Amino acid sequence: MNHFQPRRGVLHAEDVPLPALAQAWGTPLFVYSTATLTRHWKVLQASLRGLDHTVCYAVKANSNLAVLSLFARLGSGFDIVSAGELYRVLKAGGDPRRVVFSGVGKRDDELAFALDAGVGTINVESGPELLRLAAVARRLQVRAPIAFRVNPDVDPKTHPYIATGLRDSKFGVTVGEARRLYAQAVTDPHLDVRGIACHIGSQITTLRPFVDAVGRVRRLAEELARAGVRLRHLDVGGGLGVTYHDEAPPSPAQYGAAIKKALAGWEGEVHLEPGRVLVGNAGVLLTRVLYVKRHGKKTFVVVDAAMNDLVRPAFYDAWHDVVPVVASARGARAVTCDVVGPVCESSDFLARGRRLVPPAEGDLLCVRTAGAYGFAMSSNYNSRPRAAEVLVDGGEAGLARARETYPDLVRGEAARPRRRRFQPRRR
Repeated sequence: MNHFQPRRGVLHAEDVPLPALAQAWGTPLFVYSTATLTRHWKVLQASLRGLDHTVCYAVKANSNLAVLSLFARLGSGFDIVSAGELYRVLKAGGDPRRVVFSGVGKRDDELAFALDAGVGTINVESGPELLRLAAVARRLQVRAPIAFRVNPDVDPKTHPYIATGLRDSKFGVTVGEARRLYAQAVTDPHLDVRGIACHIGSQITTLRPFVDAVGRVRRLAEELARAGVRLRHLDVGGGLGVTYHDEAPPSPAQYGAAIKKALAGWEGEVHLEPGRVLVGNAGVLLTRVLYVKRHGKKTFVVVDAAMNDLVRPAFYDAWHDVVPVVASARGARAVTCDVVGPVCESSDFLARGRRLVPPAEGDLLCVRTAGAYGFAMSSNYNSRPRAAEVLVDGGEAGLARARETYPDLVRGEAARPRRRRFQPRRR
């Protein structure tokens, strides 16, 4: 369910007509719905009732401070993969004790920042990282709270770029390596072994991969307990998919029931790391038509949003519904169109082969389900300022991020860099 619905032929975000937002803040424009974000978080939370759990929102899906602050006020924890994401969580009022820090390449300064902030868990993803973390904790004279991210070798049946739990994935450690690393970690006075974690991918649309992965990791946790390594939590990751086109992912209620069944009798806490399922259809991208261009039998609708604003179609060949903000006249004839942007790349498209009533120059189009991995993956390619972001709440809307300006594009650059002389190293 989402709160982007038509009223008298005009799409609204909750109680606000989308044309009013475009008029106020221009386009391209990301628009998020407070009601949808809140509902999704509460529905998932309710689906896990009876399970001692913490929902840790995956910040990488949408890291806007207004979104993070909303989830923090709802009581959410957070799943982060960089020190920058931790900085955002803290700025948004998130509780560092409810933060899980994952990622295969954490630097020393990032580990130190996380330990200084007091994060709840650092998910270790390799033997070398364990040694590095122990050294940083020793230097800071603290105990690092850790879990190992175990790769359960489960195929999530999703796009290969977002499958993270297969045998040849860069993420996590194998079950065999985990046994050795747990035995090593419990002997180090600067490591506090707290849990075990897995995450098999994103945009997963069936329950079986989740159940298989949780079962394998739980069996390892029980084996470790018999060996004297007792874990306080099991992190089942995230990855529940959303509907972009014709997918039919499990509902949060079905997902919650499956997780509870797979963990029946588990005495510790459970961590979950939902991202896309909370924010995906809670956001849209508004874009204005610049030109309608015809090449032979091809019709191109050229808009002011581009692959630098929403890279998923170019990167994953992903589908996003594109609809007119103001409904077309009844009986108007649709044609097959490509909706493309101004970036100088043939891969710059938002939609290809779509049936649309050809819009007029200046018309608004709405790209749906753009709340996850939309602005978060945007860039300044072609020296294009990044879009503004707006959060709607009922009949009100606020600017969550201002549109970048041309001076923003060159902030930190120097046309004539100040030079430093470096002496050659003596042998």
